[in-house]
Amino acid sequence: MRWLGREGSSNGEEGSSSGGGRMALGGGVLGIIGVIIYLFTGVNPTQMLQGNSGEGQGEAQQNIRLAEGKNPEQKFALVVLKDTEDTWNQLFRDMGQTYKEPTIHFFEEGVNTEGCGFAGSATGPFYCPGDEKVFIDLSFFTELEQRFGAAGDFARAYVIAHEVGHHVQNLLGVSDKMNQARQQLSEEEYNKLSVKLELQADFYAGVWAYYENKRGLLEPGDIDEALNAANAIGDDRLTKGQVSPDSFTHGTSAQRAYWFKKGFETGDVKQGNTFASTDLE
Repeated sequence: MRWLGREGSSNGEEGSSSGGGRMALGGGVLGIIGVIIYLFTGVNPTQMLQGNSGEGQGEAQQNIRLAEGKNPEQKFALVVLKDTEDTWNQLFRDMGQTYKEPTIHFFEEGVNTEGCGFAGSATGPFYCPGDEKVFIDLSFFTELEQRFGAAGDFARAYVIAHEVGHHVQNLLGVSDKMNQARQQLSEEEYNKLSVKLELQADFYAGVWAYYENKRGLLEPGDIDEALNAANAIGDDRLTKGQVSPDSFTHGTSAQRAYWFKKGFETGDVKQGNTFASTDLE
């Protein structure tokens, strides 16, 4: 991905904020340790975020706005965020709507969100609808490469674009519908919706990649890096067959790669209704 020397988003910050109580969407690309907790204890990591909303609220660290980023990883993330802003501003205009740009919040070890409570780094990157922010500890990228074998700058870009996909869902009202469904459905039924939610975020990441390619910003191997990341973090790969598919919350490797690729090949937001689709079910 051609990112060096390019403009980054001004919607970046670092620090810690207090408050809390609403469910976070996405749980990161999978939320490495959080997913392991879920798979072997049945506790949903997003519920843990809610339950721990009071932790660490004594911290008074102020959020610091970042225009450029302090290190190469921050700068890279801000360039990717800027590219997502360019894409989604245009697509929302095409839909007759206004895109409200999210903030990316960098933290280390843990963070107190206003809308989703406390989250540790083990949760992985995640999007909080109440804050309209993507939260990320950049050490996740090292884990993504070393633990899951998903190396490359575009694998990292996919992670960010996926979380921004959850922001798009929030703006389009999908997040509110998920919160309502959570109160009405059984865990098994809700898990099926959660999979569709995550696959749609993968699709939106693919749509973004489509426009990156049109702008001439992709390099050979970039899409393979993103597809490798999608494959590496499928529920079936992570569980190694140790849990029932009814417990899946993010989709199989094949499903995740399929929907990212569909977004990349079509660039058409209208083709991303995973909730109505029977593909790969």
